[in-house]
Amino acid sequence: MQPPRERGAPSLADAGGGAARTAPHWLGRWHWVGKLWAAPVTLLGLAVGVLGLPLGSRVRLEHNAVVFHRYPFGPGGAMVLGNVILNTLPDLDVRVPTYAARALRRRDAGLVPAQDHVLLADHERAHTYQYEALGLLFLPLYLLGGGPVAGNPFERAADRYARTAAGWWPCGGAEG
Repeated sequence: MQPPRERGAPSLADAGGGAARTAPHWLGRWHWVGKLWAAPVTLLGLAVGVLGLPLGSRVRLEHNAVVFHRYPFGPGGAMVLGNVILNTLPDLDVRVPTYAARALRRRDAGLVPAQDHVLLADHERAHTYQYEALGLLFLPLYLLGGGPVAGNPFERAADRYARTAAGWWPCGGAEG
């Protein structure tokens, strides 16, 4: 999950876009196995997403997921359930502060530098890969990690993936 872009944060056009992202190399032609493993949560995500359709939500297949844009429920930003992204914004192509940068900004009461922003689409795509690897285990492990906070290893990994196009797995990898 990631909050919407802050006022004054660079847009995709300002920042030149994100790096090209591909599926994790270990999935290769077995990508469908991860989708099946995540299917129970994906079905839940689809059921929740459909609730937004009568209220103006629109559906697209992108970013390794079924994405419900302009999803009318929730605090703002995006949330992943399996291979479904519930996004309250018009699209995911916005740059948002990383979780670590937002935590530091709160502590220091300052602005988040442009280099501490990531493309929301890439951050949320990392969570779809995490679901494909962990299936039903993802949500309890995510909550054990603290939920949507800077110290959660899943959020740190998603931010790392969004910055570098690598490192979506929560164990290991340098924080950069």
